[in-house]
Amino acid sequence: MVPLAHSKSAKKRIRQNKVRRLRNRSAKSALRTTVRRFHAAAASGDAEGAHEALRAVQKKMDKTASKGVLPKGRVNRVKSRLSSKLKSLKKP
Repeated sequence: MVPLAHSKSAKKRIRQNKVRRLRNRSAKSALRTTVRRFHAAAASGDAEGAHEALRAVQKKMDKTASKGVLPKGRVNRVKSRLSSKLKSLKKP
């Protein structure tokens, strides 16, 4: 892709945005992977494994929210839904 910017500052912004976009993409991908691990553990009925996976998901979600990759409200909503799913697993 050829940058269409002409000024020096606009070219720098294009470089910065590219780096940030790649970093954000990587963070989102890693987060989705941890969420998939939680869902896999929950589907198998492994409450203990799902609990450990949920802790990893919450930690990674808080990290992405603090970095500004994802909105804090979305992170809180997803964490709440996952924890309620875990709670339903633990019920007899």
